[in-house]
Amino acid sequence: MRSSSCPEARAFTLVEVMVALLILTVMASALAIPLAAQVHARRVEEARRQLDEARDALLGFAVAHGRLPCPATEASRGQERFAPGGGAADGACEAFTGLLPAAALGLAPLDEEGFARDPWGTPANRLRYAVWGGGAVNGVENALTRAEGMRGATLAGLGGASHYLFICSSGAAATAGGCGPASSQLTRRAAFVIHSAGLNAPLGAVPGSDEAHNLDGNGVFVAREASAGSAQAFDDHLQWVTIHLVIHRMVSAGRLP
Repeated sequence: MRSSSCPEARAFTLVEVMVALLILTVMASALAIPLAAQVHARRVEEARRQLDEARDALLGFAVAHGRLPCPATEASRGQERFAPGGGAADGACEAFTGLLPAAALGLAPLDEEGFARDPWGTPANRLRYAVWGGGAVNGVENALTRAEGMRGATLAGLGGASHYLFICSSGAAATAGGCGPASSQLTRRAAFVIHSAGLNAPLGAVPGSDEAHNLDGNGVFVAREASAGSAQAFDDHLQWVTIHLVIHRMVSAGRLP
């Protein structure tokens, strides 16, 4: 007769299986949080790269055409949109705040309507753009968007204008006239601004919030670190170029004075 010293095999009980599944679930959750943070961080970096590329394209457009483009609208399919009866000759934009004219700038990739979207990819995530306009510099209306308008305004006129677009570090005291306290003002001399609305773009901006300032079209924008907390916390990403850098590029290319 043969005998065996091996103990009898024992099956897992239901309780043991449930405990094992619970441990695996906790471990998976712990891994998922850092992974989501890594994905978000990569998208933020990609958004910044997109804004840098758009900035360079806008400066290149200015050098090539002697002016900055008008913003696009939802209906313009990525092309700049002039006011009725307006055009490059007078620089009259339909609005001076709107969408980036990505098709006119030759950017890629574009969505089916001709717009560039930030890495979050929804229709609400189309890159936005604002250019200073609607006023006169040294007697030249729409000097930044009019063909050769900057040349007509002269270097002294461009440099001496009281302000262009305002960029604020907080929207708490921001109005159409500026940022409020000087400590809240990052610059008052931005020629143009490019804007990614971030992860929460599909939710829309809360009325009166810093994100709402970036959409209201009054020439005052808020740029600050992203907030934590609610789904509608501030997470806009902005890139801007001052009038002095635009002038520098135009002078270097021989378009000014």
